[in-house]
Amino acid sequence: MAEEQDKPLGIDARFQRFLDEGRFMIQRSRKTGRAFYYPRLAEPGTGDTELEWFEPSGLGVVYSTTVVRTKPPAEPYNVALVDLEEGPRVTTRVVGVQATDVKIGMKVRARIEQADGKALLVFVPEGSAQ
Repeated sequence: MAEEQDKPLGIDARFQRFLDEGRFMIQRSRKTGRAFYYPRLAEPGTGDTELEWFEPSGLGVVYSTTVVRTKPPAEPYNVALVDLEEGPRVTTRVVGVQATDVKIGMKVRARIEQADGKALLVFVPEGSAQ
């Protein structure tokens, strides 16, 4: 059991651990300074492996959105692409508003929610009380 705890975390597990701790973290290259998402072992395009984790502002703008309509009584939900202030584009959901009210260009901010015992990254409209 102790050996299992001593093993270094994989990249996905490390990202999930940050979320579980209530922290939204992304990576950037130490050489180029370019931020990217989803977490990887090397910078996309360059293969640079000198990476660091950092906490982005959490601010972004909806680039694209679609409404997923499910069978009643389940409510429709949205799937959105959000451009973070730091550059990366994130696939996510915008919560706290009706799925049909999420619009391209809407300013949003990151929030970590619990669903089925797991921490998830979602976004809420900027300026909302949520």
